[in-house]
Amino acid sequence: MLYRLVSQTSSFPNAVSATRRVRPYNNRYAAKAATLAAFALFGCHGPRAGSPPPPPEPMGDAAAIARASADSARYPYTEADIRFMSGMIHHHAQAIKMARWAPTHGASAAVVRLTERVINAQTDEITLMSNWLSARRQPVPQPNPEGMTMTMGGEQHVMLMPGMLSEAQMKELDAARGEDFDRLFLTFMIQHHKGAVSMVKELFAAQGAGQDETVFKFASDVQVDQTTEINRMLEMLLALGSNPPPAPRRP
Repeated sequence: MLYRLVSQTSSFPNAVSATRRVRPYNNRYAAKAATLAAFALFGCHGPRAGSPPPPPEPMGDAAAIARASADSARYPYTEADIRFMSGMIHHHAQAIKMARWAPTHGASAAVVRLTERVINAQTDEITLMSNWLSARRQPVPQPNPEGMTMTMGGEQHVMLMPGMLSEAQMKELDAARGEDFDRLFLTFMIQHHKGAVSMVKELFAAQGAGQDETVFKFASDVQVDQTTEINRMLEMLLALGSNPPPAPRRP
């Protein structure tokens, strides 16, 4: 009987192959178990799924300079870039001074909201420009709403950047109140913004300028944002019954 059973078993190759197929399955199962154990071990010691990444550590001056040097090796900056960033600091400073008069000069709620956006955005941008210059070991000018100090013929002169208001225009705006302030502010800020847009165009027209990543992004933002604000201020002037200057072309 035993001999017959063995003979019958050996006469079925499928039974033998089935026995052999069990081994790879067991090996795969063991491999999967080991993998799951490894994941469980990592999960105990690693960061939890969905947890926010740790905040980046603030860079010191040395790290900022090193990073700026690396960026400049890839995207060299030019003298035109330095002039643009330095000059725009003063340009922004005057816009902020104009905007801060709105609450004390009887400006409408719509104009006050506009001035708040100007103050917030351009204050941050002055910080960006100052940091960019400092990281490249360039002089960082003190923001001057009267213009940029330049040395010509051995003497220092304060030069207005394109679109900046003259001393007489600033006095006229400071003396205005209520709706007159609204009208003058919008008119003068349109002039001011157009000057900033022209500075961007001059930058990009200079050979090799605007290649630095920070300069390119900032200048592009100035062109788009201030063109948008110009068109918004033109509509506000129309609502006041004024004849606004022609709208600039969109970039």
